[in-house]
Amino acid sequence: MRYVSHLLVFAYQASIRVRGKIFSLLISGAFARFGRNTVLMSPLRLSGEERIAIGDFVFFGPDSWLQTIPDGDNKSVAISIGSRSSASGACVISAVRSVTLEESVLLARNVYISDHIHRYADTDVPVMAQGVDKIQPVLIKRGAWLGQNVVVCPGVTIGQGAVIGANSVVVKDVPDFSVAVGAPARVVKAIRSPESKIARNCCITQDKPLK
Repeated sequence: MRYVSHLLVFAYQASIRVRGKIFSLLISGAFARFGRNTVLMSPLRLSGEERIAIGDFVFFGPDSWLQTIPDGDNKSVAISIGSRSSASGACVISAVRSVTLEESVLLARNVYISDHIHRYADTDVPVMAQGVDKIQPVLIKRGAWLGQNVVVCPGVTIGQGAVIGANSVVVKDVPDFSVAVGAPARVVKAIRSPESKIARNCCITQDKPLK
């Protein structure tokens, strides 16, 4: 019985992988760039995918939302996701002009990243009908790790190899190789000096993304 159960689990896992790869292949041509061996799992909410560029060996788990918002005549890439980045699932990335994840960025579940907020000053108009405001670029540098339920606000840069603790709200820059926690997030620990040899090589090249 145990052997049969293992076979069933293996078959189930294989079917999910195959389904994800087929789905990704079918939608890949709609993006500004879609790298090799990249997998976006369904269900996936997409909007403005022609302004989204994704590198190689990227993985996004199910229930995620990738969205670019129209910006007049601007047709340039608004969301850029570096090679070997991985998101567990239920993550939201929303951009008007610029959200950039460099290589090997790791996102836990329910991470929210945006380069804008909703306008809310007009009390006679519902917030959802007021458009967006405070558009500022967001940069998450290579090798950073964002824990579950992290929110990254407009204008923020998260440094190389930085770690953001679960449930944190990042409203200002986080230095390289540091740990930040809280709402608003504050730096509580330096991991190591950015000048160290270990720090410079923190991002190990992998043949496939973490899942």
